[in-house]
Amino acid sequence: MWGGYSVRSEYQVLTSNDSQFFDASENLIWHSQVPLKVSILAWCLLRDRLPTKNNLLHRGIRFAENIFCTAGCGQVENAQHLFLHCDIFGTLWQQVRLWIDVSGVDHQSLGAHFLQFFNYLGGSRIRRSFLQLICLLCV
Repeated sequence: MWGGYSVRSEYQVLTSNDSQFFDASENLIWHSQVPLKVSILAWCLLRDRLPTKNNLLHRGIRFAENIFCTAGCGQVENAQHLFLHCDIFGTLWQQVRLWIDVSGVDHQSLGAHFLQFFNYLGGSRIRRSFLQLICLLCV
């Protein structure tokens, strides 16, 4: 039986669903100067469809070795970890922020990360397009 609207239920929906970041960031991965295969890779990344060890295990593909990150950091290898939090691979974003001379925080979700990265310089369409190219190049 439906209990009606509550602030608690709305909070759970908002905090458990990353769709608001996904929808906005999905539009940013398509760029006319980026090869289609790169945009498709970014699209698969945002949808958590890359063949990471964790995803392969969930699809029923067994490994002789463990499902931990190939960098040897001891964390489960999934897209969020590899692209954002890994001590080896995830540091790329910190280096890029230093290179373009902006500060930022590391997000827990890929969609929020993409949105923040594209909006660092803000302002003109040319700047946003430049950041789009850099972000997709890093992916």
